[in-house]
Amino acid sequence: MTKPLQALEGIRVLDFTQMMLGPLCTQTLADMGADVLKVERPGKGEWMRSMPMIGEFVGGDSAAFLSFNRNKRSLSVDLKSAEGREALLDLAKHCDVVVENFRSGVMDRLGLGYEDFKVANPKIIYASGSGWGAGSYLAEKGMPGQDLLIQAMSGVMFNTGRAEDPPTACGTPIADFAASQALAIAILSALIARDRHGIGQKVETNLYSATLNLMGQENFAVLNQGISLERSSAGVASCWNDAPYGAHPTSDGWVAIAMCPLAKLADLLEDPGLAAMDPWNQRDETKLRIDESTRTKTTAALMEILEAADVWAAPIRNSSEAMQELVDLDSPRLVTMEHPKAGEIKAIANPITMSATPVSLRHAPPSVGEHTEEILSELLGEKRLNSLRKAGALG
Repeated sequence: MTKPLQALEGIRVLDFTQMMLGPLCTQTLADMGADVLKVERPGKGEWMRSMPMIGEFVGGDSAAFLSFNRNKRSLSVDLKSAEGREALLDLAKHCDVVVENFRSGVMDRLGLGYEDFKVANPKIIYASGSGWGAGSYLAEKGMPGQDLLIQAMSGVMFNTGRAEDPPTACGTPIADFAASQALAIAILSALIARDRHGIGQKVETNLYSATLNLMGQENFAVLNQGISLERSSAGVASCWNDAPYGAHPTSDGWVAIAMCPLAKLADLLEDPGLAAMDPWNQRDETKLRIDESTRTKTTAALMEILEAADVWAAPIRNSSEAMQELVDLDSPRLVTMEHPKAGEIKAIANPITMSATPVSLRHAPPSVGEHTEEILSELLGEKRLNSLRKAGALG
């Protein structure tokens, strides 16, 4: 049976990424068929490997690391070794893309910045992700570029939760996710530009800019309407929306209701007075009045009423319930991998489907340096591999 062609088959990526922004970006490319060579520290590898999630590891690695590093080959090289540095620049001659998300300036100091790789391969695409953006005053100040701090500085935390709550972070690292996908789009665009115009280039994004863009509609209103966004005391889920928009209690759980005309909801909940409420100027009072009706019904009963009337609504589930449903359904939204230490592990599949060049699962996240000899002998030859080994550049 012929193996299906993949969209990025033949594209090779030299990956210096860590944490989430960079690794999720390069995993996206790897799922589409790119050969991603993950450069790691000898011995310990990427430091995210040793960061336990909820105090635990999966097969000796962090769940966070395993989530963002499938379909890659691991190459263990000492970045501070002169021989190792030269080998990496030589590897770039066989690569299309270099990706890094160290703090601004780190790669330049190591002699592995864009100008260094450009000399080795003039058509290289050099992709950088950072916290605040190279050259910005926040980067120059030395402020750490981490997801929670980006949420704090961008307005996300003050836009989330109830008015009386402390500033509230989102339940997942949205800044990292937004920047990872922006960087992947930039890389794909640069590859098209290279193939059409014969040019390489440096592409950049950062957590702060990506998060500001994620809140584009709210920020547009602040910039152009002279308003200040205020959170709801009653629990309307967005400072941008009127009621209903948020979580409403039932007798045995919660239901989310989004953007339903009050006259329609008044009929469904058998509360005629609800139709006379002002959903913006009385949004808290409206939210609480809807709560009074919804808490008299079970989640199933309320959902039956709302679904029959084509109201945008859904039962609110926890992560365990959501994941168990996928397992029970043997859902294609999950991929199953064989890990050398943990055995069978499951992960969220790439969300993209392509009819002619499907994304694929080729192998589980690698162990540290698992493919070092394979990669170096394949691209630089056995003689160079032996010389690097003797020089101690491989750890």
